[in-house]
Amino acid sequence: MFAYILKRILLMLPTLLGVLVITFAVTQFVPGGPVQQYMAEARRGPGGGEGGAVYRGAQGVDPKKIEEIKKLYGFDRPAPERFMKMLGEFARFDLGRSFFQNKSVWDLIVEKLPVSVSLGLWTFFISYLIAVPLGVAKAVRAGSRFDFVTSLIVLVGYAIPGFVLGVLLLVVFGGQLQWFPLRGLTSANWDELSWPARIVDYLWHITLPVFAMVIGSFAVTTMLTKNSFLEEIRKQYVLTARAKGLEERRVLWKHVFRNALIPIITGFPAAFIGAFFTGALLIETLFSLDGLGLLSYESVIRRDYPVVMGTLYFFTLIGLVTRLVSDLAYVWVDPRVKFD
Repeated sequence: MFAYILKRILLMLPTLLGVLVITFAVTQFVPGGPVQQYMAEARRGPGGGEGGAVYRGAQGVDPKKIEEIKKLYGFDRPAPERFMKMLGEFARFDLGRSFFQNKSVWDLIVEKLPVSVSLGLWTFFISYLIAVPLGVAKAVRAGSRFDFVTSLIVLVGYAIPGFVLGVLLLVVFGGQLQWFPLRGLTSANWDELSWPARIVDYLWHITLPVFAMVIGSFAVTTMLTKNSFLEEIRKQYVLTARAKGLEERRVLWKHVFRNALIPIITGFPAAFIGAFFTGALLIETLFSLDGLGLLSYESVIRRDYPVVMGTLYFFTLIGLVTRLVSDLAYVWVDPRVKFD
């Protein structure tokens, strides 16, 4: 087991390095870098009154001033040197400082993480609370009208992108009916509310974004649960248990349920972490939720490269570790699987 874990960790290093190399190389060729962004904002002023394209922001500026800004951001050194310096900092888990927000990347991640965690937890738990019972019901009633109708609903929900569904929810329930707020996670008077009122206000704000994320996320789990149950129900030990006169409910919940949940349980780590980040970028942007997804989007738009590279490193590292934990969980849950 130790040898397997060590081997997987060693394999993570080239994967992580490859992601960083490709992303860093792409950022070197993207027009409108941090220097141009800074100069464009300086020309527009605080109110953004002056027009002109962003990428022409450095025109008409003293070249010495531009060189000073390049030195401030570290762009006065060659790209390979900057990349090696970044790798050294990442090896010490130092993600650097934002160019435009005057904060360390770690501080920004910690500041935005609660919003993404909140969305992810609700999405994860609601998805599994719906998907597992629905998958069991579909397996028991396989081929029935209930199975056909629920499969159609699940697949239609899966086919609709969360972003498109979010727009529809905003237009109908936030704009026309005005049942839910259009943006934010809490109201402006949050500090003035009592705790029961705060809970209601929080649930009122988070309903639409969580619904938009849940609709597409539980389809795979539902079909996986159904197929796992169907596969177990057709095995010989189930026929033997029925032949011995065991009640159908006992056969399903004591024997079939435990074995059928193995592939679902082993997917818990990846689904749990993935719920925080997968699809959150579009949903957070659409509903103006100040989380990691919106932070990443704004960093790309503003060419805030330390935040872009730092969050990418953070997400990639979490993804690789989660994949390892999922594989380990499969072995721990099912003793028949060996590390060899």
